[in-house]
Amino acid sequence: MPAVIETEGLTKQWGDLVAVDSLDLSVEKGECYAFLGRNGSGKSTTARMLLDFIRPTRGTSRLLGGAGSDPTVRARVGYLPGDLNLPRSMTGNDAFDFFGGLSGTTDKDERKSLVDRLDLDPTRPVRELSTGNRRKVGLVVAFMSNPELLILDEPTSGLDPVLQEEFRDLLDERKQTGATIWLTSHVMAEVERVADRVGLIRDGHMAKELSMTELRHQTTGTIRLAFPQVVETSAFEGVAGVTGVRVEDGEIVVTIEGPVAALLSRAGELGASHIETEKRDLDDVFLELFDLKGGAT
Repeated sequence: MPAVIETEGLTKQWGDLVAVDSLDLSVEKGECYAFLGRNGSGKSTTARMLLDFIRPTRGTSRLLGGAGSDPTVRARVGYLPGDLNLPRSMTGNDAFDFFGGLSGTTDKDERKSLVDRLDLDPTRPVRELSTGNRRKVGLVVAFMSNPELLILDEPTSGLDPVLQEEFRDLLDERKQTGATIWLTSHVMAEVERVADRVGLIRDGHMAKELSMTELRHQTTGTIRLAFPQVVETSAFEGVAGVTGVRVEDGEIVVTIEGPVAALLSRAGELGASHIETEKRDLDDVFLELFDLKGGAT
């Protein structure tokens, strides 16, 4: 089965500025793929190229087995741009009618359900809406056709924490029905909750791809071990993943990268009486992955 999103050598250049450079990307059916990077790294440019809103300088992309420029393909895609601009006099209902007409969406019950869940007044014109409420209009437009593919650029920007959680529930539900999701986000709790894989883009290049399982392994920072007897730090030399061992307040503190199974096995052999895991925040892991704190890329 072909991937839902496929790119090969996708590149966008304006003069001397290379916004996206030779991007190879593949997202499978039913997968939630988080595309992460700093502002200006090429995330939004990639989204626009996938949907043929801007043309690549080089390379190719395919959505749902076809071209992003094909209206029959676009009708199967729900898209939320990072900079949604609607006419100031347009109401939410006007937007839903207009975009629903383009995609052939006639399910008014689904539309009403989304409006209610997002606590949106769809009768107010855009000029009267806050940033968060304009975002809600965009989310309803993206989700109301029950699309096979969702392309969401910073979907929860401007939403309060309660509605961010509602959005995550909505994504979970769509994943359960087999929808494929490609999103950008700066909210690490969102990524950790919904993503299956993450791609890290830096200066237009794909810097790294990881599964969420691999990423969660990296969030384990230190493990504190207590023993009924004196244990030398040398007892943990050569244990897979261990990067440092020290004694602190009579306990052994081990820093580790990756899986902890080998460390826990050694601790069990030595008769550990207490094990406490201290996890790093996912935000810190991403900072290290992007080499913003001196970590590896």
